[in-house]
Amino acid sequence: MMDITDIRRHLPHRSPFLLVDRVVELKAGEFIVAYKNLSINEPYFDGHFPDNPIFPGVLLLEAMAQAAGILGFYSQGKTNDDGSTYYFAGADKLRFKRPCVPGDRVMLRATVVSQRRGIWKFDVSSDVEGELAASATILCADR
Repeated sequence: MMDITDIRRHLPHRSPFLLVDRVVELKAGEFIVAYKNLSINEPYFDGHFPDNPIFPGVLLLEAMAQAAGILGFYSQGKTNDDGSTYYFAGADKLRFKRPCVPGDRVMLRATVVSQRRGIWKFDVSSDVEGELAASATILCADR
């Protein structure tokens, strides 16, 4: 549905902070399904943790927020070149259920809950092979 070139048009993030590898489903104004492949070569695994590499929870939350940002931009017909930026504005009901480790394909899901005056609310979740890794309700501000 959307490869890395298309994703880079919809997000301002770049390596090493671009955390969405591919979008596999997308329905404007409704939902997105994307994924992040975790490789041992990624820099955060050197320190988190050296003998037990785990994808940092804050980066998992950021990956879910980036998927939601793509959904928001796409739903409005905007790209990164339009001068808009999505800012992560908050998270509620955040829960981590399972660690994500090198070799995992982390599925990222976001559903639009509401949108008013540039503030978007999304239900987001992530899973590995169908097992829930994390979930939250997040707010993003389009500025």
